[in-house]
Amino acid sequence: MTGTQGGRLVGLDVARCLALLGMVATHVLDERTPAGDLTTAQWLAGGRASALFAVLAGVSLALMTREPLRGRPLALRTLGIAVRALLIGTLGLLLGGLDTGIAIILTYYGVLFVLGLPFTLLGVRSLLPLTVAWVALAPVVSHLVRPRLPERGFDSPTFQQLADPGQLASELLFTGYYPVVPWLAYLLAGLVLGRLDLRDTSLLGGLALGGLSVAVLATQVSRTLVDPAVASENATGMFGTTPADGDWSWLLLVAPHSATPFDLAQTIGSAVLVIALCLLVERLLPRPATAVLAVLFGAGAATLTLYSLHVVMRTEAVWPPEEPTTYLTHVVVLLAIGAGLRLLRVRGPLEAAASLPVRLARQSGRAAPQRSGTNR
Repeated sequence: MTGTQGGRLVGLDVARCLALLGMVATHVLDERTPAGDLTTAQWLAGGRASALFAVLAGVSLALMTREPLRGRPLALRTLGIAVRALLIGTLGLLLGGLDTGIAIILTYYGVLFVLGLPFTLLGVRSLLPLTVAWVALAPVVSHLVRPRLPERGFDSPTFQQLADPGQLASELLFTGYYPVVPWLAYLLAGLVLGRLDLRDTSLLGGLALGGLSVAVLATQVSRTLVDPAVASENATGMFGTTPADGDWSWLLLVAPHSATPFDLAQTIGSAVLVIALCLLVERLLPRPATAVLAVLFGAGAATLTLYSLHVVMRTEAVWPPEEPTTYLTHVVVLLAIGAGLRLLRVRGPLEAAASLPVRLARQSGRAAPQRSGTNR
């Protein structure tokens, strides 16, 4: 299969790698220059890298559920994915307890997977308008609900919060750094992409153009409606949502981690653009070049392991020092380990552990018809 390695879409791994490196950049590099201007890294990756990560989660979920199943095999697959999400969420709680200053995404990521499971039963014709509606309406629902919820108490969910499940649910769904209710728009957009023929070069070109158009249009419309001073002040990002006690005009803003309709549209458009371009590069390269690409961006096939490693590296007790100049060190370490895993043809340890429930569920589902004497 041209442009793939072992049946795997290398372009998706490239996009995952870019998302990982973008998130590392927002964690390590300064947001503004000494003169107070927005840095290039923050302009490129702020809000966009994590959104790309979430859209790719939707693509992964679509690929995991692409085989039409019914009855017990469907129930087993759903259970396997839910257990996988639970493992990822638990890892997020563990990492959230470390003193890193990073808003850990993994617990939100796990909840996002669980809430997205019912939508895997839908086709593109249903998912596409649902995604558009979610982008427009979920921030409105959040704006209405958040004033009635308790204030967020933590930057990242931790095991400590399990003692107060209501507070934890409030943060995960609405008030946290990656609020799942509006962020479900990213997962839905990824499900749409994952249901398409991602090897169709013409389609990928159209997706790239469409993603760019949506991102630019959302940004430009927002700029015409929002006070430039407000936009500039929030250019480095918010803390997951607009102010709970703010007026409705906040929903017109495009700013990283604001979860407004315009911000969701802009970051979804950017994510679609990056994913489509990465897949186009894969399709246009000859097989030997694609093999090299797979190694260079091998970190994209082990993002769970390498994201977790990066978080641990941001603690004071672990090398390197917590300084902006160490960004290149993080990049070299992550890319080197990713390339090594690819060359050895082994999965990251956390990927292997998290995928085990899904593999077991798939095996059990395939064995069920054989035991009943039927063929699939």
